[in-house]
Amino acid sequence: MKYQYTARTKEGELQVGSVEAPDKDAAINILTSHELFVLSIEGEEEKSWLEQIGQIFKRVKTSDIMFFTRQFSTLLESKVSIGDSLRGLYKQTKNPVLKEIIFEVSADIDAGLSLSQALERQKQYFSDFYVNMIKSAEITGRLEESMIFLADYLEKEGMWKSKIRNAMTYPIFVIVLFLAVGVILMTVVFPKLIPIFTESGVELPVYTKIIFGIGTFLANWWWFVIIVTIGLIIFLINYFKTAEGQAVASELFMRTPILGNLFRRIYVARFSESLGVLLKGGIPLAQAIEITSQNIGNVVYRDALGMAAERVRAGESFSAILSQSEYYFPALVGQMVAIGESTGRLDEILGRIAVFYTREVDNVLNNLVELIQPMLMVVIGIFVGLLFAAVLVPIYNLAQGFKKI
Repeated sequence: MKYQYTARTKEGELQVGSVEAPDKDAAINILTSHELFVLSIEGEEEKSWLEQIGQIFKRVKTSDIMFFTRQFSTLLESKVSIGDSLRGLYKQTKNPVLKEIIFEVSADIDAGLSLSQALERQKQYFSDFYVNMIKSAEITGRLEESMIFLADYLEKEGMWKSKIRNAMTYPIFVIVLFLAVGVILMTVVFPKLIPIFTESGVELPVYTKIIFGIGTFLANWWWFVIIVTIGLIIFLINYFKTAEGQAVASELFMRTPILGNLFRRIYVARFSESLGVLLKGGIPLAQAIEITSQNIGNVVYRDALGMAAERVRAGESFSAILSQSEYYFPALVGQMVAIGESTGRLDEILGRIAVFYTREVDNVLNNLVELIQPMLMVVIGIFVGLLFAAVLVPIYNLAQGFKKI
């Protein structure tokens, strides 16, 4: 269960956020172990299924947060105060949910909270990375610079997602269309040919028997197939929401041919850029690694970096830890981090790694359509050939039988 809390740090700083725990006492123990003095803590009520469905239509897109951040950074760069900037953004924003979020953030700031604390109260919309970037910027006095970086970072992430989505749209459309045509052929056309071949006594090839058998099954049991398919989809959706399912999905993403290599590069670029900026903002290495782990978007990387943070606290070298996980972090990353550790310029080195892998990702994304389309055509061509061969070969054998007569 998730609990909303208000607490103070050892230094007296007010902190607002949420924590997941089996019960209230466990939540308090977790906060206490992080050296927080709990002022208030309340459990969030479980939402009904109707409310959960309603949340689908009441959401804030990543692009909305991106535009908000860009506009906010522009206003701050123009020396407009935080309060006036938020009030201006509130008037301009069209999305009703984001409008309400901006209002709440503005109200919290007027009540005495800092910007990072106000954003932390909206953690379902602003990531830990986002909040901690603002928090470190408030300490170092580089809020404008950090907001500009966040805007650039979110725009780059949005561009990558858009390129991947555009690259996959055409293949998915072709596959769905092919499956629809294949199902129609197997359930409507092929069953009408079976009596002809049966009466003529033509020996059917194995693949023809398999395809005709599938067509007959789908024609007679289509309702059962639909029920099973819907049940399987519901099961998979629920499964991939669990911790185990998320781990399996994350691993599958990285093991997928072509796309797996792309996703690994994206994760390394995110890791390098996020960690480098957090270190530049004055956040300790172990804490910066923990924050970065929550920002990568992959459970496997999150767990690997979470363990790395603990080992760094225990005194191990970060570069040595990365070198032990070369599948997730290429050898180049470990070597460059080692140079950064030895020279005391780790944040700068991580920035260079981020630039390198960002270019790699851009190159792969630009070539993704050219790589996928030929492979897709070959695979679909093979299946189309099998479908037609399943019908044409028996017809040819039947014609040969008539010639002999």
